[in-house]
Amino acid sequence: MTEEQVLIDQSPPPSAPEPNPNSLIHPRRVSFEHGLLPIQKLAFTDPIQTLAPIKQKLADAASNNRVGSAAIAEALQISGDHARLVLETLGSVLHSEGDPLVRAKPEEVDSVGADLRDLVLFLYVQSYKKLMPRTHKDSAAVADVWPSTSAFDGYLSALSPIQLVRSNSRRFMPSQADDEAHQLSYLQKHLGNIISFLGEPVEGEGEESLVISMEAFEHLGFLVQFGDKGSDISPLSQATPFFANSDPDMPAVPVPVSQVHDWLLQNIASALESITERISGKENGPSNTSDQDDAMSDACATPNKVAPSGRGPCLIEGVSKTSLVKQASDLRGRSVKVVNCHDSVIYLLAPLRYATVHGCSDTTIVLGAVGKALRVEHCERVHVIAAAKRVCIANCRECVFFLGVNQRPLIVGDNHKLQVAPYNTYYSHLGEHMSEVGLESTINKWDKPLALGAVDPHDSLSHPAGVSDAQAESAACVDPDQFVNFLIPNWFSGEDTGSTKDNPFPLPDTYMAAQQRNLKNLDETRRSLRETPLEENRKKELSSALHVYFKDWLYASGNIRQLYCLQGD
Repeated sequence: MTEEQVLIDQSPPPSAPEPNPNSLIHPRRVSFEHGLLPIQKLAFTDPIQTLAPIKQKLADAASNNRVGSAAIAEALQISGDHARLVLETLGSVLHSEGDPLVRAKPEEVDSVGADLRDLVLFLYVQSYKKLMPRTHKDSAAVADVWPSTSAFDGYLSALSPIQLVRSNSRRFMPSQADDEAHQLSYLQKHLGNIISFLGEPVEGEGEESLVISMEAFEHLGFLVQFGDKGSDISPLSQATPFFANSDPDMPAVPVPVSQVHDWLLQNIASALESITERISGKENGPSNTSDQDDAMSDACATPNKVAPSGRGPCLIEGVSKTSLVKQASDLRGRSVKVVNCHDSVIYLLAPLRYATVHGCSDTTIVLGAVGKALRVEHCERVHVIAAAKRVCIANCRECVFFLGVNQRPLIVGDNHKLQVAPYNTYYSHLGEHMSEVGLESTINKWDKPLALGAVDPHDSLSHPAGVSDAQAESAACVDPDQFVNFLIPNWFSGEDTGSTKDNPFPLPDTYMAAQQRNLKNLDETRRSLRETPLEENRKKELSSALHVYFKDWLYASGNIRQLYCLQGD
């Protein structure tokens, strides 16, 4: 204990002020959506009992309150690869952009490590259980559309995108408001334990008299924040009555943990009450009211639903049999969700923080530079083309991923017939967008997927004995002879163009050689056709046959969707 830390505010705690309805507390959704790992040794059934000795082991191994991958592997009894994955995942969802782990180069991650307090909070929320989908009103129809072909069917929570189409409704899926209420309820239940891990005992008064410093309190920003979720977030301490307006030149006096606990509980209760009123109002409203929260309500006004919002990610929902193009100027906010889209091509050519693709089928999705994390889940026959820091693929079938990715792609859940390939496209501002979000074009780990568990310990389902130990099916590499470049049309040639003229990720030698071989074969075929003497009627027959074969290839490969871009809006 330093001398400053011993100074305790002994005055009676002030009565907690009424929360400002315009500045409610919110869970940091990215910690729950992108920060959970299906590693069985991290699924703590009793976090407070299990984590206390682990925290002590980590603290003993810490240097300057930071813990590297070797110490994490030892304390948690996990492999070095999994310890590295813990650090990379934590770094992708940290609330502080100035943290050394966020800024670390790939070769520095293991040694830079994580702040002990952030790591303990990250490990604690691995006990979180996701909100279950609501029971579908026509379960027989769903079962008929999506036959049981998996050994895990009946135990996994994945829903086929075809089920979503057949239902013609997302009302049986949790809405954003439902998820937020569920996350806040989790924090409400576990808040006492969580704060105790950040508290320190007062010297001479024992473990039962814990206090929390302003510095330690700021680490709760990993889990909660105040104000609009899309606005600039102020330090968490500035929203409190006990740390706000503290003199930066003088350490703030630590506050009893009980006082912090009571204040946060009141704010969480107020936020839950507000969410409950909002959900209740929608459920009691007209039957065609969307089951999204207010931030997404505008998305339901048109067939192709695009709802940029200051209170959450930009939602792109229900795009079907068309093309959709969005650039940086179109996406207000730094995160995007593509939900329930089918038979389409979607271009999101912007620098993004987070991206989620959920419940899509027979669609090609081109994402610009994703600086934090991309998650693709519950998709079928989807092609995803993305430059991203990290990628997680969960519960997908017959999908192909063309990746420029700085960390190993993570594959979890019930997957079937996945393929990965090197990145295969570019657009004029791609290089600028990659620089803006911190992506390295010299690092591409597309061909090093890391498969974890086939069962997600964070769902709320019960699983039969032994299933939890099964490993997810990994992905195969696309045959180099089947690899083709993807051309993004230049819709904005008259506007300011960027400097990117080619794919920024170098192709592996085998893929480059295959491309050159295919081009050579094409040239030889063209020359052979030109030099072959044919009568006019035979030329027409040959031309007709080539068109038929080309059309068949367009449909079989899914490239027919690219032609949607040539249609007028």
